[in-house]
Amino acid sequence: MVSRVAFTILVVLVAVQRVAELARSRRNEAGLRARGAIEHAPWQVSMLTVLHGAWLVSMVAEVWLLRSSLRPGLALFAMVVFIVGQVLRLAAIRTLGDRWTVRVMTLPTTRRVTQGLYSWLPHPNYLGVALEIASLPLVHGAVVTAVVFSVLNAVALALRIGVESRALAETEP
Repeated sequence: MVSRVAFTILVVLVAVQRVAELARSRRNEAGLRARGAIEHAPWQVSMLTVLHGAWLVSMVAEVWLLRSSLRPGLALFAMVVFIVGQVLRLAAIRTLGDRWTVRVMTLPTTRRVTQGLYSWLPHPNYLGVALEIASLPLVHGAVVTAVVFSVLNAVALALRIGVESRALAETEP
């Protein structure tokens, strides 16, 4: 019971982090639009919002309803992977600065970011998200959530990376 409560608190903290990131994204979006940014495929934001919201709810529901058990070795490994995912995502957000948004937005005549993590990894943010989605549920043995949402996230990211690649190709000088 104590481990389920602790896990639920961890998931709530991740949800709070995501809400704060959405606020940051909105501020960045406003600044980008003021500079002439173009948004591409706005439909994908709703898809990702539903996916991430359902992931957060699903892992907590699985832990409480299916009584998935805490396995210390798996929990430790999953937390390490989750932290690596967090570091990748936060480093990507920091590298992109005011150009980071949850929307795919481009500034015409501006080159893509190629410094920092982007100099050796094309999509560090997406890799970080994939690691988080796979690992956080496993912290408390929510295997079904980890597998189902990893597959759904892979599909969503494939669509998003396609949108992003086309957008950059169309607008980059």
